[in-house]
Amino acid sequence: CWYKKTADLMQGTAIRSALVSTNSVSQGESVANLWKPLFESGVHIDFAHRTFRWDSEAKIKAHVHCVIIGFSTAPNSAEKVLYSGDRAQIVKNINGYLLDGDNIFIENRKHPICNVPEMVFGNTPIDDGNLIIEANEIDDFLLNEPNAKPYVRPLVGSREFINRLKRYCLWLVDVSPAEIRKMPSVMKRIQAVHEMRINSKRTATCKLADKPMLFGEIRQPKSGNYLIVPLTSSERRRYIPIGFMSYEVIATNLVQMLPNANLYHFGILTSNVSNSWMRTVCGRLKSDYRYTITNVYNNFPWPTPTDEQKSRIEQTAQAILDARELYPDCSLADLYDEATMPPELRKAHQQNDKAVMQAYGFWGKLNSESACVAELMRMYQGLTEGAYNGKTT
Repeated sequence: CWYKKTADLMQGTAIRSALVSTNSVSQGESVANLWKPLFESGVHIDFAHRTFRWDSEAKIKAHVHCVIIGFSTAPNSAEKVLYSGDRAQIVKNINGYLLDGDNIFIENRKHPICNVPEMVFGNTPIDDGNLIIEANEIDDFLLNEPNAKPYVRPLVGSREFINRLKRYCLWLVDVSPAEIRKMPSVMKRIQAVHEMRINSKRTATCKLADKPMLFGEIRQPKSGNYLIVPLTSSERRRYIPIGFMSYEVIATNLVQMLPNANLYHFGILTSNVSNSWMRTVCGRLKSDYRYTITNVYNNFPWPTPTDEQKSRIEQTAQAILDARELYPDCSLADLYDEATMPPELRKAHQQNDKAVMQAYGFWGKLNSESACVAELMRMYQGLTEGAYNGKTT
């Protein structure tokens, strides 16, 4: 609103303004919502300082991630300058993502822009915790209710997946009422779910009281493996940790799933190209990355590799999984900490990055993350305008 108010006050004048803002104004859905109407009204960005951490002087430190954006509506023949840390760069144009690139806006999309598998949210319990069994409860629960063992499944969200934590749930899909009634402890939990849902103020939740033995929203694959992508991940990681999971492991709505994914999809999504795109267009939870389907995945421009390039990506993707297996006692949090990442895993990622960049035609041409994202945005623009052949395999 401050940007809109400032832009209104500058109309028809030679005034130029600059605001210090939280970096959310240049990330995620905010970019299209804020800058598209401002640019259409004649606003242009004259200079900008990309994200930096601003520490308060209070005793209790509040670390705020900020940007500085100078903008105006009057013509400006001065050079446009983009600052990043101690580096200043003269650029042709500064877009809403604070990149040297055209004014392109990544807006929410219901389906992938390329011919790739649909990504979906994990399953939403809506159960007040009654269908979930914590790791410290599982032994006592199964001791008291041994008949429930076939219906107890591992449960994983972002936290469990990244930190290798154990959690469980009751998965009663297609279990007969007669079988459920033989398990008093399970019946007690189901009744608690019914009470919670029927007493909810939300109409949609009340309707779910008709099936209290099931998660509120179910999207779990019924066979094979799926690729799991955490909803949130630390900004300190170069790569969002993703990986394959068996259909027998139940994913919560704190992760996204890519059913029918293969090594090629894994290789592309775990690459520096995909992660650069994610860092630019994703939302944030505090400073952590928030990977969204509609904004990040569905808008991501995939390459059109040759058979040889695709095969190479599959090989480098498998090498990443093999490097992880060398450290069976480590969590993904351990493996993807920049200070403790094993050299074998880092090398495998670097080889995969090279293979993916070669498939895009970026290798040897683009030398920075911002240049890579600017090119991806041009690809995105071509796809949305129908000028780019986005067929992929």
